[in-house]
Amino acid sequence: MSDAAVNAAMRRLGIDTKNELTGHGFRAMARTILHERLNYSPEVIEVQLAHKVAGPLGAAYARAKFLDQRIKMMQAWSDYLDSLKKGGQVIPLLMAG
Repeated sequence: MSDAAVNAAMRRLGIDTKNELTGHGFRAMARTILHERLNYSPEVIEVQLAHKVAGPLGAAYARAKFLDQRIKMMQAWSDYLDSLKKGGQVIPLLMAG
């Protein structure tokens, strides 16, 4: 799915993709949270996000699908989003200055 398709879907949800969040930004945020907060490996995350494997032989040799890990990861992501929706574990950030 292209960034344009994701951005169009986000606009239909009422998200301002010029000033608030873009599809690429959402993917970057999800990747960071999945790795740092939910402790999933970058390899599993990258396969889920359908990123191409770097290097000249990347796709030729990297054929792992990590299906079991991805299913667990996506359930953990869903649970994490549900907890945020309920107001849980929101960390306030203080402005420097």
